[in-house]
Amino acid sequence: MSEIRSPKVRVIPAKVRTGRNEPNAGGVKKRVAAYARISTNDPSQAGSYELQVAHYTEFIQSNPNWELVKVYCDEGISGTSTKKRLGFQSLINDCIEGKIDYILTKSISRFARNTLDCLKYIRELKGLGIGIFFENINTDTAQKAKTRDFMRF
Repeated sequence: MSEIRSPKVRVIPAKVRTGRNEPNAGGVKKRVAAYARISTNDPSQAGSYELQVAHYTEFIQSNPNWELVKVYCDEGISGTSTKKRLGFQSLINDCIEGKIDYILTKSISRFARNTLDCLKYIRELKGLGIGIFFENINTDTAQKAKTRDFMRF
């Protein structure tokens, strides 16, 4: 009878290619903000809103290379347009003013529901050297794209 061998598996650890967890040049802490939004005033979503704020506050403060700027929020406002989202507008203005180096958010749909707005702001922020990390899909706009990557910003 022949012996059955189990295949050898070699685990190759993932490499973070963005430097998001690293401090800025000169060891200066990276100024990190988060954006949270819930789209209705439904009381059942109030806990979600508070959990998002608590999660990002704790997550950012737990990284010794990061400094929490602010968790920007919009509560009870649709993400279809950015015009009425004062928290989002404040986030973008603070980025333009050079107060933020990096943004964390739950998902693309939390950031912007309108595809054109989403791409516009991703490109504008990337042009300022500001990356956005979309947590639910583990996508970082500061990551250097490869030719085979599905989505390039």
